[in-house]
Amino acid sequence: MKKHWKYTGALASVAIILSACSGGDDSQSGTGDTEDGANGDPVEISYWQYQFDSKVDLMDELIEEFEDANPDITVTQTNFPYDQFNERVATQVPAGEGPDVINLFNGWVPNYVDQGFLQPLPQESFSHEEIENEFFPFIESVKLDDEYWTLPTGVRTLSLFYNVDIFEEYGIDGPPETWDELVDTAVELTERTDNGQLEQSGMAWEPAQQGHHWWRDGLLPQAGGQSLSDDAQTVTWNDTDAGLESFEYYLSFARVHETSERDFYTEDFIAFQTENAAMNIDGSFRLGTLQTEAPDLNYAVAPLPVHEEGGELSSPATFWSNGIVAGVEDEKLDASVKFLEFLTSEDVMERWTEEIGELPARESVAMQEQFADDELFGPFVEQLPYASTHTFVDESTERDLFIAAVDRVLLQDMSPEESLDILTEETQALFDAYWN
Repeated sequence: MKKHWKYTGALASVAIILSACSGGDDSQSGTGDTEDGANGDPVEISYWQYQFDSKVDLMDELIEEFEDANPDITVTQTNFPYDQFNERVATQVPAGEGPDVINLFNGWVPNYVDQGFLQPLPQESFSHEEIENEFFPFIESVKLDDEYWTLPTGVRTLSLFYNVDIFEEYGIDGPPETWDELVDTAVELTERTDNGQLEQSGMAWEPAQQGHHWWRDGLLPQAGGQSLSDDAQTVTWNDTDAGLESFEYYLSFARVHETSERDFYTEDFIAFQTENAAMNIDGSFRLGTLQTEAPDLNYAVAPLPVHEEGGELSSPATFWSNGIVAGVEDEKLDASVKFLEFLTSEDVMERWTEEIGELPARESVAMQEQFADDELFGPFVEQLPYASTHTFVDESTERDLFIAAVDRVLLQDMSPEESLDILTEETQALFDAYWN
């Protein structure tokens, strides 16, 4: 892989036109007990994240606290809808209208690095040794060209959400623990009208939500497969029978067992929170949403069912993380580093978990009893030590390719084997274009 971040050749022009730079001082701690700019001069930095109400509200509170502790630094927060975020960055950052600190999905980071939008985190403030000793191992998904580019406050795994009232109504004592049990439970809990219309889904199901993560980093390794080669440059879904087995299993809820339908109640999480779906595979971030939007919902959470009793444990890990935009220098860089240190502090991670539902990114914080023994957080925390994250080169396109693979089977009656072959080839082409 090329050293995309060095300001040489065409990339130098991007660095020149980026705003957010002024005279400087050495970076200090994010706790605000020293001067904030050269001679304490006021400095303003901007922060971008996508529009997710609970995150925006908490970030407003955190910014106020950070500014109180660092009176010479002002932070302005700007938010965009999720589906507009990357487009805004692509147009505004090269035009010099971008942020200083930016919040990115981990699957987007390689593409941002490739386009020269980020700068490596300064090792004097974020040493590789500290990162690798204190954060969960899957943080290495944002280590490219031997540099870390972003750091998360919270991380997520996937678990099985299930409606306790529906389970009790059908006389089911607890959550399914294996693939077969998950299918059997979903079938039992599915209700259709006399004309065949889905009335209650036993298993909410949406490839565009967490479905592609569940297959790639949950079902596939549970079946004995590996998503990528050890150097993360070769797609290995078809190297063993596990690829097809896990893909067919994922499809079977809609294709064979008819427990699930795309777009049922618009989204899988909406079907679950409105009690029109008995189960759903979702992330820890959904806990905060359910607390706000469905406070009376009687639900529980369990680790992802495994292939068979005693089988391989695996859960997808994803995270949103914060990085510093290329071209940020001097006082603005010092202030941005302080802000990022603050956002990755233990205290902020604890609050982030309690209010958002994402788990602390530092292992020592996540494994505290208050999270590990919690009936809702606990199943997610339990899976963190063996969770893995896919090394994306273009998360949005990779997700779209998976959705297209599902649609070829469900809408065009293509065989799962042929559709998986196409998916593997198309995804490999993305990887070849990125790495070569």
